[in-house]
Amino acid sequence: MNNPGSAPISETTPPAPAVDPKQGRRAGSAAFIGTTIEWFDFYIYGTASALVLGDLFFPDVSPAMGTLAAFATFAVGFIARPLGGIVFGHFGDKFGRKNTVITTLLLMGLATVGVGLLPTYEQIGFMAPVLLVILRIIQGVAMGGEWGGAVLIATEFAPPGKKILYGAFAQQGSPVGNLLATVAFLCLTYMSAENFGAWGWRIPFLASAILILVGLYIRLKITESPEMIAATQKEPQKRTPIVELLRNHWKVVSLAIGAVVTGVAITYVKTTFALSWATTDLGFGRTEFLQVVTVALVAQVIVQPFGAVLASKLNASRAILIMLLPELILLPAMFLLIQTGNYWLAMLGMVLATAPHAMYYAALAGVLAQLFPTTIRYTGISVAYQVSTALFAGTAPFLSQALLNATGTIWTVVGLGLFYVVLSAVCMSLLLRGKSWTDREGQPGHAAESAVATAAGPVTSPAPQSNH
Repeated sequence: MNNPGSAPISETTPPAPAVDPKQGRRAGSAAFIGTTIEWFDFYIYGTASALVLGDLFFPDVSPAMGTLAAFATFAVGFIARPLGGIVFGHFGDKFGRKNTVITTLLLMGLATVGVGLLPTYEQIGFMAPVLLVILRIIQGVAMGGEWGGAVLIATEFAPPGKKILYGAFAQQGSPVGNLLATVAFLCLTYMSAENFGAWGWRIPFLASAILILVGLYIRLKITESPEMIAATQKEPQKRTPIVELLRNHWKVVSLAIGAVVTGVAITYVKTTFALSWATTDLGFGRTEFLQVVTVALVAQVIVQPFGAVLASKLNASRAILIMLLPELILLPAMFLLIQTGNYWLAMLGMVLATAPHAMYYAALAGVLAQLFPTTIRYTGISVAYQVSTALFAGTAPFLSQALLNATGTIWTVVGLGLFYVVLSAVCMSLLLRGKSWTDREGQPGHAAESAVATAAGPVTSPAPQSNH
């Protein structure tokens, strides 16, 4: 008998069908470009929160409290993401990946352009922050459905032995989207503060309409996932995916939520919070520190793919420790270097601390995509990722600012970041405990057994074999 929370999935997942290499490359490109656009839309809100939204939509409070209120609306988008993961995961598992990710991209675009057109508090009063929150919720729902679909488009088209590497295509969209968002606002800082506050901040939000059209065109060119087609032809989905997930795979989901934390939360501590802290408390100019963040993001774009390569070549658990442990030293060092107020030292600290979590983030998608059977995979990875972002990533700038306000010392923020790193290292190590695997070609989801082998006892399906 199978243990609840650790059901073997070979019963519901057929061997992966052969994939046309051309379609595989097209799917990887579509995942990368689509996620880049969606992350750009999502990140420009974070940058705007740190720079201008507090003054425009919450003008009746102190600057520190206005920033805190803007970060709270930033967090609302993350709180909405699990809902998007469940809703779009349901449709993606029941009816296919392609149409679902087209819908999420379109929804994100509409909400982002809406923010760019939104009147401020001075123009329409309290309705301005209310509408801002509503649009941010729509962004969150769209992003909640986007990530899982993009990852599966890439990994389910991957050639044998390449799932982790192809998963990195979708992951690469995050730093590239963040970089584009930061560069967009960096360019705008050269206009006068009056013009930036009056209309300049709206430009990135409105310009996203063009990017959305490009993304839609590319995604319309891909075909449905071959693994999804094979699974539904064998046995159409009968149960509600979220019910099946929570009934038979809840232990794996719980560990996966913890494993995701460093990959998502640390980014917002290093960029969104650090940008606000440096420009408000340390005397950095807005343009100056955006340049620091930009260089760190360029470094992330360059370094991140090596994480997928490392996880593909080594035992996954060993690779994760190699990638995460340096963060325990480099994260405190980053804050120390920023606190000096020196431009070059701040840049050095940001670049060094970016490398470990970036490499970990690259490997994360390909690992998570192998934890669940095809017919609930979209829901499974979306719930794990989006619940983690709601609990940890979306609240990271708010908690960091609140800790700083309450204690007056940056070391409480450092402690929060270190907690994120330790939590992820422990959960991912338990998830992959005792397994020397990197990629389960033809056996999707067998890696899930490792998450519960100790706590839940033996499972009925055979242990996965290493590709090495």
